[in-house]
Amino acid sequence: MLAALENGVKGGQWFSLIDKVYRKQTLRAAWKKVKDNAGAAGVDGQSVELFEARAEDYLEELEQALRTGEYRPQPIRRVEIPKGGGKMRPLGIPVVKDRIVQTAVKLVIEPIFEREFEESSYGFRPGRGCKEALREVDELIKDGFTHVVDADFDSYFDSIPYEPLMGEVSERISDGAVLELIRAFLNQDIIQGMKRWTPVGGTPQGAVISPLLANIYLHPLDRQMKQQGYRMVRYADDFVVLCRTAEQAQAALNEVRAWVEQNGLKLNADKTHVGDCRQAGQGFEFLGYRFEAGQRWVRPKSLKALREHVRMKTKRTRGDSLAKIIEDINPMVRGWFNYFKHAHTVAQLGIDGFVRRRLRAILRKQEKRPGMGKCLDDHLRWPNTFFATQGLFTIAAARALASQSR
Repeated sequence: MLAALENGVKGGQWFSLIDKVYRKQTLRAAWKKVKDNAGAAGVDGQSVELFEARAEDYLEELEQALRTGEYRPQPIRRVEIPKGGGKMRPLGIPVVKDRIVQTAVKLVIEPIFEREFEESSYGFRPGRGCKEALREVDELIKDGFTHVVDADFDSYFDSIPYEPLMGEVSERISDGAVLELIRAFLNQDIIQGMKRWTPVGGTPQGAVISPLLANIYLHPLDRQMKQQGYRMVRYADDFVVLCRTAEQAQAALNEVRAWVEQNGLKLNADKTHVGDCRQAGQGFEFLGYRFEAGQRWVRPKSLKALREHVRMKTKRTRGDSLAKIIEDINPMVRGWFNYFKHAHTVAQLGIDGFVRRRLRAILRKQEKRPGMGKCLDDHLRWPNTFFATQGLFTIAAARALASQSR
């Protein structure tokens, strides 16, 4: 995409982009991504399946509306999802058509910003992700960068100021039609239940283009920290700065605080601290892990979240067969293990036993017998080998297999 745009750059700014957005090839690629991601319907009630039934007609309508400047995004449906600790996280759900247009805009402008983003940024970027960020943190700690600034933004996605954000975008994008599209996405009304309002800041979590805009706004911080010689690792709004001494870490925190204040953001004072991660009680949490006392541990919240997901899939009243339930559970536990397999004592967290107990309780219920599957008789009737023959994935077996292949 970037090579195709080269003729539209002048003085570091890119123009003549809107025709790339409404090009049928771009809209079709955007629709494929939206279709693959599925997701719920927006305020118009149109699901991905309903859109698919007349996809070519709708894409033609979108192309025409974008070409003539008549396109207007619809309000965003807001829902709240559990965040942990009894808290809820707001999630914005645009209509399918708006998701397609946002994706098309992202496909066009993302390569322009990608070539400038720093190596320290890992979140929501092509070819980069959590594992690469964690690997970088591991390597820095091994190299002696053990004094860590663990900083946490206060509602980052909800508090990004519009005008400074648009200023950062317009540093590289000079196509007025594309800028107006982005501004329209930022100003979409939000509907939650019977309430409707227009936001005055932030980018809605759940919107396709929000992660890119969030990275664009934090890019100057990435650049400044690099220029000052600090080793920062950032995944979206979650970041740490690793230093060799406590004095350097405190200076880095002061640098971050000054930038954050100057750019209309806030740090969560209760969750921002400096510590020596070699010492017990001074560790830090990053991307689901806790780094402390020379080890990488599973964060308690990450373990709690897995158990809650298992509970949701193994309710005693679930009427499916054991084979169906195991088929449902295995990908989740396998994915969790693949992410946390490098954690210290991951095999000793009791996950395998917890899953089997939940399954024994279901088997008892299916036989119309009360109980939670914890007694010795249940263990003897449905031993661990029984579940193994049924194809149940276990962390213990996966750890053993991984040890053999080393």
